[in-house]
Amino acid sequence: MRIQKFLSRAGVASRRKAEALVLEGRVRIDGTVVTELGTKVRPFRDRIEVDGEEVRLPDARWVRFYKPAGVLCTTMDTHGRRTIFDLLPREHATLRYVGRLDLDTEGLLLLTNDGDVANRLQHPRYQVEREYEVSVRGVPSKKDLARLRAGIVLDDGLARPVRVEAGAPVEDCGHITLVMAEGRKREVRRLLYALGYPVVTLTRVRFGPVKLGGLAPGEWEILSPRDVAALRECAEEV
Repeated sequence: MRIQKFLSRAGVASRRKAEALVLEGRVRIDGTVVTELGTKVRPFRDRIEVDGEEVRLPDARWVRFYKPAGVLCTTMDTHGRRTIFDLLPREHATLRYVGRLDLDTEGLLLLTNDGDVANRLQHPRYQVEREYEVSVRGVPSKKDLARLRAGIVLDDGLARPVRVEAGAPVEDCGHITLVMAEGRKREVRRLLYALGYPVVTLTRVRFGPVKLGGLAPGEWEILSPRDVAALRECAEEV
């Protein structure tokens, strides 16, 4: 990690002010003054000091949250609508969400202060799976399910699910389990709409190795060390 990024993440100063601290010779790594921007540090191995005081990154926090439908993934809404941070306790207000869910979509939302891992989990390069339970208007035929498995060209390119499973329909609504390996905007809704099946309800039940579990809408819990380790494994360099 670059030294100025480390200092910013550690809460010492903004990125720009952190650069000034380095250029002024106020930063030491393992006892050696560094004045070159972009100098790399190993956050949990090197001893980093500013003006003689040791600086450390805050402990990584990970939260599993059941976002209800009708709640926005944003810190604040100018129209006064509820956001996820209206439902979460104040100590989670500085966390960032990993892969937003749109207003009408519910289910698993991960939040963390571990920005590097969060960025990798969301990047298409890492192919981290997202699993959804979808209810649609109408019951998809076997032919349409085959088209869905083969992939459909949307306005931003080909979208092909990793897995498609059809469940038992309820009245005139079909039920589909979809697994995607990227997080394009409203991708699941656009896929099914392109087939002629508007989405009625959409719930994310898994992100990578982490499942929604027994949470009810609006509930949250701290991720176990085992789940955090599994997420970090997904985000290792490829």
